[in-house]
Amino acid sequence: MLFPTIQFGVFFLIVFVGSWALRSRHTAHKWFLIAASYYFYGCWDWRFTALLAFCSVSNYLGGRWLAATEHPGRRKAILLVGLLANGGVLGFFKYYGFFVSSALNVFAAMGWRPNVTLLEVVLPVGISFFTFQGISYFVDVYRRQLEASKSLADILLYISFFPQLVAGPIVRASTFLPQLQKPPDPNTIEGSRALTLIMGGLIKKTVVANYIGTELVDPFFQSPSDYSGPDSLFAIYGWAVQVYCDFSAYSDIAIGVAELLGYRFPHNFNQPYRASSLREYWRRWHISLSTWLRDYIYYPLGGSRAGRLRTYVNLYLVFLFGGLWHGADWTFVMWGLVHGTGLCVERFVRRRMPAREWPRWTYIIGLLATFHFVCVARIFFRSPSFDIALQCFRSLGAWSEPLTMATPFVVVLVVVGLGIHFIPPKWSEAAQTAFGRMPLVAQGAALGLFLVLLSVMAPEGVAPFIYFQF
Repeated sequence: MLFPTIQFGVFFLIVFVGSWALRSRHTAHKWFLIAASYYFYGCWDWRFTALLAFCSVSNYLGGRWLAATEHPGRRKAILLVGLLANGGVLGFFKYYGFFVSSALNVFAAMGWRPNVTLLEVVLPVGISFFTFQGISYFVDVYRRQLEASKSLADILLYISFFPQLVAGPIVRASTFLPQLQKPPDPNTIEGSRALTLIMGGLIKKTVVANYIGTELVDPFFQSPSDYSGPDSLFAIYGWAVQVYCDFSAYSDIAIGVAELLGYRFPHNFNQPYRASSLREYWRRWHISLSTWLRDYIYYPLGGSRAGRLRTYVNLYLVFLFGGLWHGADWTFVMWGLVHGTGLCVERFVRRRMPAREWPRWTYIIGLLATFHFVCVARIFFRSPSFDIALQCFRSLGAWSEPLTMATPFVVVLVVVGLGIHFIPPKWSEAAQTAFGRMPLVAQGAALGLFLVLLSVMAPEGVAPFIYFQF
């Protein structure tokens, strides 16, 4: 059930009305949202609702188990069991085929070919997101940064809440669980903010990202060797715009939908292509993931406090893990290692450059260098294999042919996508304020007109969000 569909619109309308109708009956309200979330997830594959329930119940029981003991050794053992339960679910469904096939390839290279039949494991949508939420809850309870929830319903809703279930943002229990302690207050809902986020997300996904994908990015990555250097560069720029518009669209819609139901989610993007360094880029891109990796992997490994060499090793390990989180393929491992290398080099250079005020033009150079580094690394992210990635790099060197993929329509879409990205936050806030001040009749008319225009401009059939595969 995709966000930009009539099916989801009807589903959300029912949930919206039912949720607010049950607001005064707090327990019934929570179970209604749980049922709606499981129905939403079941629309992808009903079999995996049992997996979702298992992850939720195991984290609830593990949290209660931690709360019941003060013995340090027992607490560590419980933590290990919880991490193995969450990691085991993620590892089996997402990485079984990758690791087994990789091992078989190594054995084959050594001359041993064992007769092994691989299981055909279906990847549950959103598994990387809801297992990370479970891990963060469990670790926070272990660290005593969060009190273990006494309510099974709260944990079920936290893990399964449908707006962010299948593609984030990764919401921390410390952010969400306190909001469940009392019924949502309609007086605190920022409806204009929620609706403008949803409308902006629908435009970014259905108009910009979908068309750039079908008209530019998908054809190029299917056969990069067929295109010239200028075409290759333009397609890689287009891929940067597409993945931003696609993923940030999902986050914006999820945040807006949650807001309309009375819950606040953190922002997941902050104009990442304005970053003038990789470190800044990762503070702006997929913020919920980058902060998760920082708090639950980088800091426990010692962060930057364990010496220079250890810091570089920690950065590599974090981005190796981050690459694998995105996908069970060596291309994602390479993408992570490229970013890890870039951050290590950046850190090494910064340590040898005195702190000072740099002229404005150095910011522009840093911005362009960071953007192009990210674009080049994303070749591995998008390529289905190393062979395709190498074809992309070879195509970038073929500048004897003219630019043919830059049709006026595609150029306009890329420019519009970049324009949306660089809209000053004050302009967005002003638009939200202006929409909120409109009479309800005018707001309804504006929404109706928006939906009509969107149905005209959007392609027939909306592709799934890119991050659904993770």
